[in-house]
Amino acid sequence: MDLGTTLGTVMGFVFIATAITIHGRLSDFLDLPGALVAFGGSFSALFIYFPPRKVLGIFSVIGKCLFNKVPDPRAEIRRFTEYASIARRDGLLALEKRGTGSVDPFLVRGLEMVIDGTPRDKIQQILQIELGCIQERHAVGKRMFDQLGASLPAFGMVGTLIGLIQMLNKLDDPSQIGSGMALAMVTTFYGAFAANMVFLPLAGKLETRSNEETMVRELMIQGLMALTEGDSPRTMEGKLKAFLAPQARELDGRLAG
Repeated sequence: MDLGTTLGTVMGFVFIATAITIHGRLSDFLDLPGALVAFGGSFSALFIYFPPRKVLGIFSVIGKCLFNKVPDPRAEIRRFTEYASIARRDGLLALEKRGTGSVDPFLVRGLEMVIDGTPRDKIQQILQIELGCIQERHAVGKRMFDQLGASLPAFGMVGTLIGLIQMLNKLDDPSQIGSGMALAMVTTFYGAFAANMVFLPLAGKLETRSNEETMVRELMIQGLMALTEGDSPRTMEGKLKAFLAPQARELDGRLAG
């Protein structure tokens, strides 16, 4: 599980709940009509904006955000350096013995093409197409969360208007004014809180994860290209370390030493 996402979400809910209970009760902020307007309206709009199958897959997107681990680029550099040593010593066919079924499917696909002798340009073309499809799937997930982040405050305002209209229609009955005001205020709270505490941060996390994964996939592609060119382990390591920040290169060098 992603520690930052989990920790940030829990901290946000705890801080807000603590602030509420200092001078009030959490039950004061529980309002079913308000939740129906804010969350029901936002998710209904999502079905209009995106194909239903993509909306229904939103929980899968959240799971990837929380549980999927992006491969460590330094570990991948060490892996490709080892591959280069094996290929130079025993030939590319020897890479079949490395148990490629246990590593990243993207890398497995590329290694299979390298071992089969697929032309370099063809390997690069196929992997770039696959990478583009991965990026598009990530972009759709981010757009869904962006849309929820934008629509929740708007539907919160819709709930506020509904509550105010109900309150104004019952001015002659003071006992009914409270329920109208509660719907008016609580729905705005639901929209603003959910958008800024949950959905917009998740959209940002998806974008960050997508950028990290894209960088690692590009590193893999360059490593596979170097294998087809017969680069030495030292040359392979030098090429791939270009993907690391200078501080990470220095740290990796100290660990290797």
